[in-house]
Amino acid sequence: MEELHELRTYIEQGHYDDALNLIGEMEEMSKDDKINRILRYFLILQMHLIKQQAENRTTRSWNQSIYNAVEGIRLTNKRRKSGGYYLNETELEQACRDAYDRALKNAAFEVFEGMISESELAAKIQKDRIIQQALKMAVKDEEILPYE
Repeated sequence: MEELHELRTYIEQGHYDDALNLIGEMEEMSKDDKINRILRYFLILQMHLIKQQAENRTTRSWNQSIYNAVEGIRLTNKRRKSGGYYLNETELEQACRDAYDRALKNAAFEVFEGMISESELAAKIQKDRIIQQALKMAVKDEEILPYE
């Protein structure tokens, strides 16, 4: 990682302001990576919740994907050493909302064997219910079983 080499050089040369600025950039890059991973997990989670709601059924495979996505969100968001979270509840809600449109688009390819359009699917489901369900699952500290 070239940033670490650059950081070492700044410190060795006594350029502490440059080193601190670089550390700030590295922290931002790390947080951006966490946000992107959480967005991908929310996309998967919501896609399967949409399929469940639209078809009024579930499968073990969908449940397993939901379980894995929720665990992925929780693990990615938790700061391991310092405790706490990368994203607070407001930021998590924004990430969840940001992922929704792509989740709907992806679900449209699978729901009812891909025979309905994205707009037809949107009319069959309750967007706010999907988002609230996804958030509740991602934020709650209770165990979620893979085959509920």
